[in-house]
Amino acid sequence: MFRLDKKIAFVTGAGSGIGEQIARLFAQQGAHVVLADIRPDAAERVAGDIQASGGSVRAEPLDVAEESEVKVAIEQVAATEGRLDILVNNAGISHVGTVLETSLEDWERVMRVNARGVFLCAREAVRQMLAQSPAGGVIINMSSVAATIGIERRLPYCASKGAVLALTRSIAIDFATQGIRCNAICPGTVQTPFVEGYLARNFAGHEDEMRQQLHARQPIGRMGRPDEIAHAALYLASDEAAFVTGSALVIDGGWTAR
Repeated sequence: MFRLDKKIAFVTGAGSGIGEQIARLFAQQGAHVVLADIRPDAAERVAGDIQASGGSVRAEPLDVAEESEVKVAIEQVAATEGRLDILVNNAGISHVGTVLETSLEDWERVMRVNARGVFLCAREAVRQMLAQSPAGGVIINMSSVAATIGIERRLPYCASKGAVLALTRSIAIDFATQGIRCNAICPGTVQTPFVEGYLARNFAGHEDEMRQQLHARQPIGRMGRPDEIAHAALYLASDEAAFVTGSALVIDGGWTAR
């Protein structure tokens, strides 16, 4: 079960954290994985590890918010690997601030990556998935519990992840009869380099205190692990999830059940 043999997967933000664990797990389960990241050295590091473990992999530098780069990257997948079976839209950034603490530049910076980037990658993936034979594929968008609840001082992040969730449902409905499934994962707080960077930037000198608060806000008593999110992505990417589309899979240690 949950094998991805002969599948071609494209994972954005694959140089660390959740994206890295998804790429590693997909390769372990038989997929050929294209690792895309704005940091080429990070993608190459992960690709090297996967290759050393016997996985099939290629690294690709990519800024998901640049339309021309996304087009070229997806075209390259079609030309090199022959088709695209799975897209994981994982790349994302954050910001701390209320509506009064968020500048237009802050807003546009977050939306550029988290919403525009997901749109561009999904659009080009859908084009390729419809053009190939047999047509079809799977898109997995990394949303967040921030798309469904208000989180203090996370205005643009919440808005961007809400956009991802709405985009996911729209794509799912538009292409449900054409062999394309589209789902979202909505994690709670996951202990990743993304979160550690957020702590260092915004709570310098108080990282330990804030880290404990992040652990505590999940009823289960801790933040999630990247591999726990990766296993959910594997399920959604697999044939075992053939009847799942337009869904938002919440993995948050009980946070939104309160």
